[in-house]
Amino acid sequence: MAAKKRPSAGPRRTAEPLDNVTTVYNELRSLIISGQLPPGARVAERAVVARTGHSRTPVRSALHRLQQEGLVASLGRPGDQRLIVTPLTAADGHEVFLLEGHLEGLAAGEAAALPDAQRSQLARRLREINRDFAAAARTGTAPAKLFALDHLFHETFVQAAAGPRLMTLHGSLRPQSERYAQLYVSVLLDELPNSVKEHEAIAAAIAKGSRAGAQRAAERNWVSAARRLARVIVKEGERGAKHRPTLAP
Repeated sequence: MAAKKRPSAGPRRTAEPLDNVTTVYNELRSLIISGQLPPGARVAERAVVARTGHSRTPVRSALHRLQQEGLVASLGRPGDQRLIVTPLTAADGHEVFLLEGHLEGLAAGEAAALPDAQRSQLARRLREINRDFAAAARTGTAPAKLFALDHLFHETFVQAAAGPRLMTLHGSLRPQSERYAQLYVSVLLDELPNSVKEHEAIAAAIAKGSRAGAQRAAERNWVSAARRLARVIVKEGERGAKHRPTLAP
């Protein structure tokens, strides 16, 4: 199993440009994931400069990073392109959820191969989180708390076993799946009991030390989520494919 040491980002000229890029990136990423900057919204470079108070150089770098992560897309012909927040569509959501499932399946398989004591401790922690998740679902806890618990469950076994490359891929993909969960929350909440059962299957396979079983269970959780999401999108409609407001300064 690969070590969890993070790869170096390489030499830096100064800390200030990196800090500016990260600041702009984090602000835009938060707006996109929360839905405050909705799917299909145009993201004009000039407007971002005015909004954040940073120069065009870090703004361009931040937008490029968001494009690489799939949160921002480019439209138009070469030389006349514009950036928009990536729309939420049935096809895109299906792909994102299946990719997430494959990545987390690999992580769950590695978690099941941990030494016995570490694996047992991890399985106990996963079951604790899942019990809290189930209780919160039964009592009508606020959606933000429910999604925080769901996120914690998945991150717990990913962080416990994934190597640096898998962590990087998972970290770049996770925000895209969170967008769907945040914006289609009202209907997805009805499916939480199924998620609880699927989480228990993951924890059980890790506890048994079954790499294949843990991988299948994690992938099955996301395949089921993709199906649930597809039903939600059919009912609620895709978002952002036609509606493209502009980010105001």
